[in-house]
Amino acid sequence: MPHPAFADAMRRIVTGDNASGRSIVVVDGGPAGEMGAPGLGGLYEIWHEALNDALDAKDACDRGEQTPLLSPADGKVKVRWFVIEPPPAGAPPEAIRAAARERFRAFGAEHELRDQGRHPAMHQTATLDIICLISGDASLVLDDSETRVKPGQIVIQRGTSHAWTAHGGPALFLAVLIDRELA
Repeated sequence: MPHPAFADAMRRIVTGDNASGRSIVVVDGGPAGEMGAPGLGGLYEIWHEALNDALDAKDACDRGEQTPLLSPADGKVKVRWFVIEPPPAGAPPEAIRAAARERFRAFGAEHELRDQGRHPAMHQTATLDIICLISGDASLVLDDSETRVKPGQIVIQRGTSHAWTAHGGPALFLAVLIDRELA
């Protein structure tokens, strides 16, 4: 089930061709797979496919993954929503860092965590990411700076160490992650 604050915004519509070669909708619904937790946000999968296969409209398979992993597989592109939430009020910093480590472990990406002293979810992936803030108020956290992002603004994340902070409530993003081989 999509994050409750963004359930109406998380709709996937994927097109394809029927047996007669006529265009049709092959997927119309929420995320294919999700890994979310109250107070922690989560990943909500839309699509994961190799670019050379992406234009085969006769393939009516749903390429959204049931179990979210942080990065795309070698040679693939991943499209997803993700939600960042402010840390729970009064939670001890070590508990937040431990929760972030567990979330990254669940996403298959604990090895990508970096300086948790800077931010509990500071990480670095070998991908080119195009990220748009859809709703909410958030900041991009880098090694030595923090940049506020407003809805509709785009971040091109080029394999650098980073994290996200939500302000005042959850923030919904749309991300296209491109494996380094394709970038």
